[in-house]
Amino acid sequence: MRSRYLCLILVLLTCNPLSAQDPARDSTGYFVSFDKTKIYYEDRGSGFPVVLVHGFINTGETWKRTDLFKSLQEAGFRVITLDLRGNGNSDKPHNAEGYANDAEARDIIGLVSYLKINLYDVVGYSRGSIITARLLVHDNRIRKAVIGGMGTDFTNPEWPRRIMFYRALSGDSIPELAGVVKYIKDSKLDQKALAMMQKEQPSTPMSILAKFNQPIFVVVGDADEDKDKARELASIFPNARYAIVPGDHSGAMRSKEFASEVISFLRR
Repeated sequence: MRSRYLCLILVLLTCNPLSAQDPARDSTGYFVSFDKTKIYYEDRGSGFPVVLVHGFINTGETWKRTDLFKSLQEAGFRVITLDLRGNGNSDKPHNAEGYANDAEARDIIGLVSYLKINLYDVVGYSRGSIITARLLVHDNRIRKAVIGGMGTDFTNPEWPRRIMFYRALSGDSIPELAGVVKYIKDSKLDQKALAMMQKEQPSTPMSILAKFNQPIFVVVGDADEDKDKARELASIFPNARYAIVPGDHSGAMRSKEFASEVISFLRR
């Protein structure tokens, strides 16, 4: 477990055959969500739309440091990134209610409607995969979904790792997470918002995951501690494939192999 936390610190520090639904675009802006929270987004390229959902203590900018971001556009996809509430340029509620009841997934669903998108693919990584699962629950416009860097742990509402992050960000002394908390403080990130995010992080039961009929791609790094749990996760979905790419939890999403595997899946 300790090596996974070190990976998180490292990522923070480094921190065609498809028809187009919309003309070429290159825009940024804010979408006002259901509870008046402002969500920052960027909309790049043209073609079939793909929404990229970032992980914990990341932003939409994180995707720009991956091969996937550029490669998707070169492959003819429209790429939409956003800063999930509590992160980056988006608003950062300090109350638990601001993150409860699938608020983050509802933000994405609202943004997709705001952009007048009728069908889309979604790629989540790490905590972004947890939110992607909630999108699958609530939005029938998803054609395909990628769940990266995640195993089955998020199906447990009492996931110990989530609780430990919440406690550490709320001020408890958790030695394993001391480096993460220090990074958050040194970077002047909104620790209160991040704590509330962990407090209200959603879970999706295995029985619900087993009902998703869309093609699902579960992909994980060969040095990720959750590699075996990711394989187990893939086995739950009725229509899923599973792949291993080079890298640990922080590095796999940045690899050329991750980009190649995801684009191949989306283009099938």
